[in-house]
Amino acid sequence: MKFSKALIPTLREAPGDAEVVSHQLLVRSGMIRKVAAGIYEFLPLGIRSLHKVAQIVREEMDKAGGQEVFMPNLIPADLWLESGRWQKYGPELLRIKDRHDREYCFGPTHEEVVCDMVKQTVHSYKSLPLNLYQIQTKFRDEIRPRFGLMRGREFMMKDAYSFHTDLEDLDHEYKNMYKTYESIFKRCGLECRAVDADTGSIGGSSSHEFMVLASTGEDVIASCNVCSYAANLEKAFFAIKQTGEKPIQEDPQEVHTPELKTIEEVSGFLKIKPQQMIKTLVYVADDNFVIVCLVGDRDVSEAKLKALTGAAEVRLALDEEIMGLTGVPTGFLGPVGLIDLIKSKNSEATYRLCFDRSLASLFDGVTGANKADYHTKNINIERDLKLKNDAQHDGFVDLSVVMADDPCPHCAQGKLVLMRGIEVGHIFKLGDVYAKPMKVHYLDKDGREKAPVMGCYGIGVSRTLAASIEQNHDDKGIIWPRALAPYDIHLMNFDMSDETIKTAAELYQLLIESGFSVLWDDRDERVGVKFNDADLIGNPLQVMVGKKGLARGCYEYKIRKDGTKGDFSCASVIGEVTKLLENL
Repeated sequence: MKFSKALIPTLREAPGDAEVVSHQLLVRSGMIRKVAAGIYEFLPLGIRSLHKVAQIVREEMDKAGGQEVFMPNLIPADLWLESGRWQKYGPELLRIKDRHDREYCFGPTHEEVVCDMVKQTVHSYKSLPLNLYQIQTKFRDEIRPRFGLMRGREFMMKDAYSFHTDLEDLDHEYKNMYKTYESIFKRCGLECRAVDADTGSIGGSSSHEFMVLASTGEDVIASCNVCSYAANLEKAFFAIKQTGEKPIQEDPQEVHTPELKTIEEVSGFLKIKPQQMIKTLVYVADDNFVIVCLVGDRDVSEAKLKALTGAAEVRLALDEEIMGLTGVPTGFLGPVGLIDLIKSKNSEATYRLCFDRSLASLFDGVTGANKADYHTKNINIERDLKLKNDAQHDGFVDLSVVMADDPCPHCAQGKLVLMRGIEVGHIFKLGDVYAKPMKVHYLDKDGREKAPVMGCYGIGVSRTLAASIEQNHDDKGIIWPRALAPYDIHLMNFDMSDETIKTAAELYQLLIESGFSVLWDDRDERVGVKFNDADLIGNPLQVMVGKKGLARGCYEYKIRKDGTKGDFSCASVIGEVTKLLENL
């Protein structure tokens, strides 16, 4: 492609709303353009790279036994009502009505549609297992779209769905997809790690996310510094530290803590560590109260709380809601005697009391005394919380967010390290959570009707493009791995003399005929402008044609990745280019 004929609107400055590097460089290099918040159009350079990601995904999915389909993006509400997700999915689901007042949604994911497809076309165990995938535009009405292609409202995704006769066969396909995803991201030139993850709104029994490691990532990964354990922060847990301390035997004692409500204020006043405090928080999970108690220096994971309660939405209760439930001002709640207090104050309230695992290592605790301006010290967890004998709570459950240096839950030696990552893929074991409510059935060997078990496997195709830039860039621009670069070679002529133009045109044609993709900057522009645009766009190999080089019978080159410069003989250009590109 000749630069002079191409639509490549490069910019010297990044747009003001571009917060992350990938967003800045995709816009500056003329690959994408913003249409509305979270909605972008791909220009010629961008679509070339997007298609390269999609083609790698397609080739690896086909190799793994997937069959490509294409499902509608506009989905009748009836299908989502069958699965039960019409009510549960939340405001991210864009719902519309047609002229006949029939309800539809723009598909953020396609479990319902593929279940309907299989229900209508698959009737026997002989047709299973089956893995169907598509590469298609999705839409999610994000409340705050940001980071360009990272969190857009409209994006390209590969979603695959497998159907099986039993869980053993699902496990086999899950491992198959796990390996396939590793191959996909390796071919894309990405440093990627699979981590345990929360199943979220998709549901199912277990899942893994594939994370591109990058300092700008939205997600936090907890990873052991000794063993292979790694998990998304929403899913990660830690081993309980055994302090060797014996639980305190002194009786609980109330202490006056006037207007001291926070962990920092109370622990400072009592001259104790925040880890000795028992923090009591009240949440609203859908329409029910959930009271969570945990060690004072830890935070509650709302994802874990959602998973425990099965709620679609959770939020911290308002001060007036807490007062209405318990009669205690915010900041002075504690678990000791709380159930009896709630019963006396609000006998009809629906609530749940949960103790986080972090409390299991607490031997001498301090908590709110359930009255204004007082706390209680000398809390013996086993004695005072009556965990073994009280049936009105869940016992110790995992509800807190892990912290750096927490003990690894999988090995005895390791500590957890926190790092940032960008989710580019997610695989799920769904079981029958969609097949059963949607009445997907097949006949087994004995002629009995059964629901298949399912797996679900997604890759953010456009997000993978952005993640690659987050991992591969410098202060000059993008550094594409060859697999995703718009072109293999960025050809430039240093001057506009007849000899240089003629030679560059002949080289351009020779490179194309030899199977390379080439962007030729044939513009009548200053050399500095051409170099700046070449570095900004980031094709892996730059080849330069100029009078000085031709006088020596050679072309100059620069490898974009590391800046290595050199030249090669005009006579051996194809062989030399081939060698250089093999390692990029």
